[in-house]
Amino acid sequence: MENTEKQIKKLVCDFLVQLGIDFTDVEVEDKEESNYHVNVVSEEPSLMIGHHGENLLAMQKIITAMSHKQIGDNIVILFDVDNYRKRQEENVLTIAAQKIKEVQVSKVQSALPPMSPYFRRLVHLYIKENGLDDVTTESIGEGNYRQVVIKPVA
Repeated sequence: MENTEKQIKKLVCDFLVQLGIDFTDVEVEDKEESNYHVNVVSEEPSLMIGHHGENLLAMQKIITAMSHKQIGDNIVILFDVDNYRKRQEENVLTIAAQKIKEVQVSKVQSALPPMSPYFRRLVHLYIKENGLDDVTTESIGEGNYRQVVIKPVA
């Protein structure tokens, strides 16, 4: 394991121990340049995940702040527990793929449910990375009601 990965693993383990949270393992994966996916394996993940992932997001903010202070500002950490976020990502992309097919067939725009900036970005990138030239996306709305609209390209 690379030195930065070891530092991140130690930081997360120490943080969880200080909180008194039981966990089995902390997996750190180097996704790309200075981007790391941290997954905590736990017998009882619900406390760390919280209602609709609220605790997960709060812990990510704290771990990010700690990593910036201890390791460096250029580190980006995506914090996950028992691959909760990964499953959410897969669900969002499955729904997006269904909406894209609907728009491609009907030629009528369609909106996805409101979602976080992270998941909206996933949808925008999904269309871009898959070379879907016949549809485009736009984020509309404010705050918690912001959503992605998939539109046919004229």
